[in-house]
Amino acid sequence: MLILITYDVNTETAAGRTRLRKVAKQCINYGQRVQNSVFECQMDVAKYRQVKAILEDLIDKEKDSLRFYNLGDKYKSKVEHIGAKPGFDVKETLIF
Repeated sequence: MLILITYDVNTETAAGRTRLRKVAKQCINYGQRVQNSVFECQMDVAKYRQVKAILEDLIDKEKDSLRFYNLGDKYKSKVEHIGAKPGFDVKETLIF
Protein backbone atom coordinates (compact mmCIF):
# COMPACT_ATOMS: atom_id res chain seq x y z
CA MET A 1 0.00 0.00 0.00
CA LEU A 2 1.09 3.58 -0.56
CA ILE A 3 1.56 5.65 2.59
CA LEU A 4 2.16 9.38 2.41
CA ILE A 5 4.20 10.59 5.39
CA THR A 6 4.39 14.30 6.17
CA TYR A 7 6.05 16.02 9.08
CA ASP A 8 6.54 19.43 10.60
CA VAL A 9 9.40 19.63 13.07
CA ASN A 10 10.04 22.79 15.08
CA THR A 11 13.59 23.91 14.24
CA GLU A 12 13.91 26.92 16.54
CA THR A 13 16.45 25.05 18.69
CA ALA A 14 19.47 22.87 18.00
CA ALA A 15 17.52 19.90 19.38
CA GLY A 16 14.74 20.60 16.90
CA ARG A 17 17.15 20.72 13.98
CA THR A 18 18.60 17.40 15.13
CA ARG A 19 15.10 15.87 15.31
CA LEU A 20 14.37 17.15 11.81
CA ARG A 21 17.49 15.48 10.38
CA LYS A 22 16.67 12.20 12.16
CA VAL A 23 13.07 12.16 10.92
CA ALA A 24 14.18 12.93 7.35
CA LYS A 25 16.85 10.21 7.41
CA GLN A 26 14.32 7.63 8.60
CA CYS A 27 11.82 8.64 5.92
CA ILE A 28 14.51 8.38 3.24
CA ASN A 29 15.08 4.78 4.37
CA TYR A 30 11.48 3.84 3.61
CA GLY A 31 10.30 5.98 0.72
CA GLN A 32 10.84 8.61 -1.92
CA ARG A 33 10.91 12.31 -1.02
CA VAL A 34 8.40 14.13 -3.21
CA GLN A 35 8.55 17.49 -1.41
CA ASN A 36 10.67 18.84 1.45
CA SER A 37 8.74 17.17 4.27
CA VAL A 38 6.63 14.74 2.24
CA PHE A 39 7.48 11.13 1.43
CA GLU A 40 5.68 8.48 -0.60
CA CYS A 41 6.33 5.05 0.89
CA GLN A 42 5.31 1.67 -0.51
CA MET A 43 4.96 -0.73 2.44
CA ASP A 44 2.85 -3.42 4.03
CA VAL A 45 0.94 -3.04 7.31
CA ALA A 46 3.76 -4.45 9.45
CA LYS A 47 6.35 -2.09 7.96
CA TYR A 48 3.92 0.84 8.33
CA ARG A 49 3.52 0.13 12.05
CA GLN A 50 7.28 -0.16 12.46
CA VAL A 51 8.02 3.12 10.67
CA LYS A 52 5.25 4.92 12.55
CA ALA A 53 6.68 3.78 15.90
CA ILE A 54 10.22 4.84 14.91
CA LEU A 55 9.06 8.30 13.84
CA GLU A 56 6.85 8.78 16.90
CA ASP A 57 9.86 8.10 19.11
CA LEU A 58 11.92 10.73 17.29
CA ILE A 59 9.59 13.72 17.51
CA ASP A 60 8.67 16.00 20.39
CA LYS A 61 4.88 15.63 20.47
CA GLU A 62 4.53 19.02 22.14
CA LYS A 63 6.31 20.86 19.29
CA ASP A 64 6.29 18.63 16.19
CA SER A 65 3.71 16.78 14.13
CA LEU A 66 3.49 13.74 11.89
CA ARG A 67 0.75 12.85 9.42
CA PHE A 68 0.24 9.49 7.75
CA TYR A 69 -2.10 9.17 4.77
CA ASN A 70 -2.99 5.63 3.70
CA LEU A 71 -3.66 5.79 -0.03
CA GLY A 72 -3.93 2.01 -0.34
CA ASP A 73 -3.07 -0.09 -3.37
CA LYS A 74 -5.24 1.81 -5.85
CA TYR A 75 -3.46 5.10 -5.30
CA LYS A 76 -2.87 5.98 -8.96
CA SER A 77 -6.37 7.42 -9.30
CA LYS A 78 -5.92 9.38 -6.05
CA VAL A 79 -2.64 11.14 -6.87
CA GLU A 80 -2.38 13.97 -9.37
CA HIS A 81 0.89 15.75 -10.03
CA ILE A 82 1.30 19.16 -11.66
CA GLY A 83 4.57 21.03 -12.15
CA ALA A 84 8.26 20.32 -11.62
CA LYS A 85 9.74 17.05 -10.46
CA PRO A 86 7.99 14.48 -12.64
CA GLY A 87 6.10 11.74 -10.87
CA PHE A 88 7.16 8.11 -10.82
CA ASP A 89 5.67 4.72 -10.04
CA VAL A 90 6.84 3.75 -6.54
CA LYS A 91 6.49 0.06 -7.45
CA GLU A 92 8.91 0.34 -10.38
CA THR A 93 12.61 -0.37 -10.01
CA LEU A 94 14.68 2.77 -9.45
CA ILE A 95 18.06 2.94 -11.17
CA PHE A 96 20.66 5.39 -9.87
